[in-house]
Amino acid sequence: MTIGIYGGSFDPIHTGHAMVANFVSQCNAVDEVWLMVSRRNPMKKNETVAADEERLQMATLVAENCKNVRVSDFEMSLPSPSYTYDTLTALKIRYPEHSFRLIIGSDSYEIFHQWRNYDKIVSEFGVIVYPRPGFPLSFKQPDGFLFLNGAPEFSISSTLIREYIKDGWNVNYFVPLKVAEFIEKKKIYR
Repeated sequence: MTIGIYGGSFDPIHTGHAMVANFVSQCNAVDEVWLMVSRRNPMKKNETVAADEERLQMATLVAENCKNVRVSDFEMSLPSPSYTYDTLTALKIRYPEHSFRLIIGSDSYEIFHQWRNYDKIVSEFGVIVYPRPGFPLSFKQPDGFLFLNGAPEFSISSTLIREYIKDGWNVNYFVPLKVAEFIEKKKIYR
């Protein structure tokens, strides 16, 4: 089986994340998408706000309503900081029956050459690139990349959602309803 690895802090997971996972899981690029909830992104200086278990629970609420999407805490068991190539290599060892492809947004594609072992990620695993507003994809794909030109785009971020919640906004539709209810119940981001 070919598994698309869509990693992130998902702090919180939002409608855009759900849209990417659901789209990629059904566009015949992979058989399943695993939402790989990470401890923290080594390229981002700000720490996550919600606890690991809360972010896993929110991701699970999203995956329940997507076709062929699962949640994984695999990366959380790896040494910190965990780098994408190390995670993919560990997955390959742990699940030799599967092949893995990385899923990133076109905003990340712009800086992908800064990632540790980016060339090995491309050559050993392959990368699926989802379009993001302001970061257009060319129609000429480099070897090892699959551009999802024409996929629906979104302009929303977890950072913005955290600010809205902190300011007392109702974030229904920015995050799936079950996630909004979970955030409210647990008083996260207040």
